[in-house]
Amino acid sequence: MSNIQQLEDLTTQVRRDILRMVHKVNSGHPGGSLGCAEFFVCLYKELMETKDGFEMDGIGEDLFFLSNGHISPVYYSVLARSGYFAVEELNTFRLIDSRLQGHPTTHEGLPGIRIASGSLGQGMSVAIGAAETKKLNNDKHLVYSLHGDGELQEGQNWEAIMYAAGNKVDNLIATIDLNGQQIDGSTDNVLPMGNVKAKFEAFGWTVVEIEEGNNIEAILEGMQNAKSLTGNGKPVCVLLKTVMGNGVDFMMHTHAWHGKAPNDEQLATGLAQNAETLGDY
Repeated sequence: MSNIQQLEDLTTQVRRDILRMVHKVNSGHPGGSLGCAEFFVCLYKELMETKDGFEMDGIGEDLFFLSNGHISPVYYSVLARSGYFAVEELNTFRLIDSRLQGHPTTHEGLPGIRIASGSLGQGMSVAIGAAETKKLNNDKHLVYSLHGDGELQEGQNWEAIMYAAGNKVDNLIATIDLNGQQIDGSTDNVLPMGNVKAKFEAFGWTVVEIEEGNNIEAILEGMQNAKSLTGNGKPVCVLLKTVMGNGVDFMMHTHAWHGKAPNDEQLATGLAQNAETLGDY
C-alpha cells in the first residue's frame, strides 16, 4: 500500500513522462492523458489485484482494458513505473518498430497490453467478454475498463451496455472519463449526451460518481465504493469528472490539446509546473 504523498509524487512524474514523450516525437495525445493520470496511478498502485509478471490470459487477477487508446502516454508511463517494462523504453514512444505505438497494440508483445485499442467504442465489448470469461472460470477477480465521454457517441457502446445489464455482468467496473472535451470541441457542442448517469441507470447499471476525478483521495474512495457494489447482479459504471490537461495550466479546460504536442518552450513551462519526483527516464 502506498500513502497519498507517494501516489501524488508518482502522478507528478507520470505527467512529466507524458509531456516528454509527446514532445519528443511531436505527436500524441497529452490532454486526456494528463486528465487521467491520477486515475491510472490509483488503479495500478492501489485498486487492482495483479500478479507479478505478465500473463496474457489474466487468470486469477484483475484486468484492465483501455478503450480510448489514444491516451496511451499515461498508460505506458504507469505500466513502466509499475514494473511491466523498463522505464527507459518510454524513450521509444511512437518511433518506427517501437512496442509503444501511438495506440496500444498486442502485435509488439508489450507487457500489460491485452488488446489493441483506439478504434473507439469497442473496449466495452471486450471488457464484458473478459468479465464473462472470469465467471465461466469461477475467477472472482474484477474487470476494469476506461472510456472517453465523447466515445459514448459510438453506438456499439450502448449495445454492450444493454447486454451487460441484461446478462448480469456484475464483475465489471467501467469508468467514463467525463472531461467534457473531444477532438473537435466540447462534447456539448459536438453532440450533447444529456444526462449520462440517467442513461446508464436506465440501461440497468449501478452508477458511482466521482466529482473530483483529479483528487487521489476522492478516486480511491469512489473506486472502493464501486468495488463494494460488484457482485449484486448489475454492472457498475463510474463517472469520473476530470479536467483535460490537468496539472499543466495552459492545457487545462480545452480540447485544443487533445492531440497536439507542446513545443520546446511549452514543454519547459509544463515541466516547471511538475517537479521531477522519481527521476526522468
